[in-house]
Amino acid sequence: MRLWLVRHAAPRIEPGRCYGRLDVVADAAATQAAAAALRAALPPRWAGWHSTRARCRQLAAALGGPPAGTWREDARLDELDFGAWEGRAWDAIGAAALDAWVADFAHHRAGGGESVAQLLARVQAALAEAAASAATDVVWITHAGVIRAVQWLRAQGARLPTAAQWPREAPHWGAWTVLDWPA
Repeated sequence: MRLWLVRHAAPRIEPGRCYGRLDVVADAAATQAAAAALRAALPPRWAGWHSTRARCRQLAAALGGPPAGTWREDARLDELDFGAWEGRAWDAIGAAALDAWVADFAHHRAGGGESVAQLLARVQAALAEAAASAATDVVWITHAGVIRAVQWLRAQGARLPTAAQWPREAPHWGAWTVLDWPA
């Protein structure tokens, strides 16, 4: 299976704000441009999954229905849940709270939301289901955190990361990467 990891277009939120599960929309023109570029790159047949967040639903709608059926909306493709941090300025969260997260990066529930270990578990479950499908090409319209989780799982398997080990690279807004899965 080839897994197309597509990041939603730039969200319409003030820079410097924490948002994961916060349901913000993406820039409409950037979404249309991303859909056009992706449409031109995709093979003739593919299956499509997208996050439940509006910014991902927008890109799925702009791209149009997958030739291999309909879009599948899947909460396992949602961004990390930052709990009480959602919508707050990163500067307002405070160094002590951020330091606590970094100190126990895999298990600490940032803002009382979700831990990176929980993110990895749900992404791994979605990957297993996608790999068991008959589709040769699977498109996930998702978020940087999910894409980093896939990268981690591909390289490290079940091992849990520290903050220093967590992948830094993710496609830019509206861009994608394609991976063979399993590696």
